[in-house]
Amino acid sequence: MVDNSINRRKFLYGTGAVGITGLAGCSGGDGGDGSDGSDGSDGSDGSDGSDGSDGSDGSDGSDGGSQDLSLRVGTSAGGTQDVGLAVERAVSQESDSLSYSTIESPGYIGTIRRMANNQFNAGITDNNSLSKAIDGTGAFEEQGVERIPQYGFYAFPYSIYIIARDGTGIETFDDLAGANVYPAEPGYSTRATTLDVWSQEPTADIYDQMNIQNMGVDSAPGAMEEGNIDACIAYGTPGVRYTGFVQEIASRIDIHYVEPTDALRESAESYPGAGSGTTSYDEWPIADADIGTDEVFHWNLEVNYTFNPEANPDAVYELCRVVDEHNDTVNEGEEQFNDFGSTADMLGSARENIPVHRGAVQYYKDKDAWDDSLTEGDSA
Repeated sequence: MVDNSINRRKFLYGTGAVGITGLAGCSGGDGGDGSDGSDGSDGSDGSDGSDGSDGSDGSDGSDGGSQDLSLRVGTSAGGTQDVGLAVERAVSQESDSLSYSTIESPGYIGTIRRMANNQFNAGITDNNSLSKAIDGTGAFEEQGVERIPQYGFYAFPYSIYIIARDGTGIETFDDLAGANVYPAEPGYSTRATTLDVWSQEPTADIYDQMNIQNMGVDSAPGAMEEGNIDACIAYGTPGVRYTGFVQEIASRIDIHYVEPTDALRESAESYPGAGSGTTSYDEWPIADADIGTDEVFHWNLEVNYTFNPEANPDAVYELCRVVDEHNDTVNEGEEQFNDFGSTADMLGSARENIPVHRGAVQYYKDKDAWDDSLTEGDSA
């Protein structure tokens, strides 16, 4: 499942290996709402009262029979929600049996926690957070979850690389040692995944020498313009757009691409919680800025549709059918959603350590697209 060259919107990366305009058209920009890779760690315990008091009876369709095909999908605000709403519209147009409702949730980690509390039976979250939930590490080390969502299909990536301010002398990843580096706002999943990649053995020595900067994304363009940030991550969905603060930086400041070293490539390609790949810069420019490269190497926060083990398998099967057979309808609603070339591409971010929901497994088997290296999840 390795694809090291990306053209336009084919985002299906190998398993080994959002200011001015917010990502996915979210005019609110980078509010830590999931539109830019926020993990929702500020409210992920479900304390907002979304415990069924919204009118739901608590029976979210997870155990319903064939006459009750319903999915309540936890979805971060911003870009991720735009994707979820596009899928919801496609379901309403193309399915006579499935009831799909979007439930706002605070980020990817928050979605995992709320699914564990059975506040909804499906949700959009990312591979890195899922892996940490399974292993009881990161945000889940001190407060784990007993119910962990199962994989359904790949939704979209947030792809990440490094840019530097002109005049800093930073040309390659090694030059970041001693520099003021901004890996996005604390609490963002894009930041967490980036630091996880950098802190691995091949690149840990450089990472340990960086002066990591902590501030909100609304402050970052000004800080970079004033010289308080030397380099930062740039990210978004290839061929579609970048997160708002990155676009603002590129429109205000002369920047250039920071070349990856072999060690950085090794770290990105070997980190189990991320994918990696390359994209032609002509297909994914930042605010028409010339950053001095023909292509960018990136690591990817892989965002997926996931389902609680108890979610009705027929409902999951039907959702897989809709996004597969009517992928163009979803893309017309939000181009950030993956453009699948085949049914097998829906498994583009599947990992051996993350079980696949049985309803999705059955769909892939019926379409001769199942990967035997993957694991079918338990029903409960």
